Amino acid sequence: MVQLLKVHGSENHFFILDQTLFDKPIPMPKIQKLAQKITNSEKGLLNGADGILVVDASQHPDCLGKMVVVNADGSIASMCGNGLRTVSRYLSEKYKQNNFKVETLNADLKVSKQADFGNNVPAFSVEISPIRFNADAFPFDNLGKEKIVNTKLPALSDKLLFTAIAVPNPHLISFVEDEDLNNDTLKNLGTKLNQKNPYFPDGVNINFAKIIDKNTLFVKTFERGVGFTNACGTGMSSTSLAFLINYPDLCDETKDITVYNPGGMVKTNVRRLNNQYQINLIGNATVTHKITISEQALLEENFNSAQIIDTGEEKDYQKFINNL
Repeated sequence: MVQLLKVHGSENHFFILDQTLFDKPIPMPKIQKLAQKITNSEKGLLNGADGILVVDASQHPDCLGKMVVVNADGSIASMCGNGLRTVSRYLSEKYKQNNFKVETLNADLKVSKQADFGNNVPAFSVEISPIRFNADAFPFDNLGKEKIVNTKLPALSDKLLFTAIAVPNPHLISFVEDEDLNNDTLKNLGTKLNQKNPYFPDGVNINFAKIIDKNTLFVKTFERGVGFTNACGTGMSSTSLAFLINYPDLCDETKDITVYNPGGMVKTNVRRLNNQYQINLIGNATVTHKITISEQALLEENFNSAQIIDTGEEKDYQKFINNL
């Protein structure tokens, strides 16, 4: 028997699967296939999720573990800020450490336990890195640009301005008003750029942001490999950086940025140091369910025999959200 966890950061839901608990590690193609089944909102487990967070041992110095992000469609993401917070909590509790690094696909990232956001709402800070602006990091083609910073892209919209930042997940960001937050613009653009297209051949995450106040944003994301999601950690992080770059009068980099999203709220802090940027993402790391299942049943994608314990943490998270 092995244990999975159902977790979320800002209602961005995942299953944590720890490879070290298995007699033999599950081959990645099998996990990618499993992800498409277990995350399905109708036929999956516990109403599905946005992906699987695969935890494994790391051979890198100072890293307590390794995280691989498998999206709901089976694709592998470079990083996931919301997911990394939940994996950080898992490793922190497993190894009784509060400050360490986690190996991800592109970098070893610093993480740390923070003060709880609310009663029984644990919070963690995670480093978001590397940060890149060049076309090779996405890639993007046929837009006539090497970098996209607060720029009109007529091929995509006749009125919106865009900024492109990879952290390392590729993000296209636009600051909008209520009209474009609530109509189909984001859905249509996200669908277009995550199918076969001449502009972003590998797809791209798209974030629409509204400036609420100084150091305060609302961000809505169409995520590559997922679609609309309650929150995207790297999306909120890249949007915070775009906020600092494009609206310096409204963004005080000595203070945290409050970022609201459909699933709740996080904090980010963005700093310029020696002509480079640093981003940290701070938010909840909630465990909603503990799941016990046999290895055979899991590998056969048969979830009927799973034993499920509700932790009660979701009720406390909802109280926190209702008090925002």
